[in-house]
Amino acid sequence: MKKTFNYYSICWLISLAVFNVIAFVTPNEIAGISKFTGAFWVGYIFITLAFIGQLGCAYNAFKAENLKKLFYNIPLISVSYTGLVVMLFVGIICTAVPFIPYWVGIIACLLVLAFSAISVIKATVAADVVSEVDEKIKEQTQFIKLLTADAEHLMSSSKTAELKAEAKKVYEAIRYSDPMSNEALADIEGQIQSEFAFFTQAIRSEDLELAKSVADGLLNLIDARNKKCKVLK
Repeated sequence: MKKTFNYYSICWLISLAVFNVIAFVTPNEIAGISKFTGAFWVGYIFITLAFIGQLGCAYNAFKAENLKKLFYNIPLISVSYTGLVVMLFVGIICTAVPFIPYWVGIIACLLVLAFSAISVIKATVAADVVSEVDEKIKEQTQFIKLLTADAEHLMSSSKTAELKAEAKKVYEAIRYSDPMSNEALADIEGQIQSEFAFFTQAIRSEDLELAKSVADGLLNLIDARNKKCKVLK
């Protein structure tokens, strides 16, 4: 992400340089009036602040440690970019029309800046909320995901067709279980984990009768967990 931000910074510097060149190489007088009035400096300062703010938003977005979080931060970049474009439009009017009162320029630019800041804050909060929800879901589904992986490995490593059939029943029951966990399910999930460990031993020791017996108990526990999941929703 750092490399991407470096490229973005180059584009940002080029844009800022172009703005400064245009601002200062254009004629110093417009209709016999010096362009360097209060309105000009108001527009120039607010546009520069918008550039700096946009770079700060881009930095916060690109410092994400993975692509998923960067995706959540895309609205932050787009909102800050839109704010910069609007500020450029308003600011250029202030810099190009020297007879505009400076206080009008301040009010107009301040309104754009305030609107952009509020939009950026909303985008940041939204990205944080979505990220927190994603992490919570990841934690709540971890139990079933890990157990499914273990069950699949146990099925593939079973040495006989009969043992593989028992392991497959358990694997499919776990695979199609409700993935969302809950604190209220801690006890029954602990029982499932213990029973699955016992089932694993039976499969590896090639004790078919024991494997069938443990599998039946394990399937009942999984079914009970799924029913509790429905109640908790």
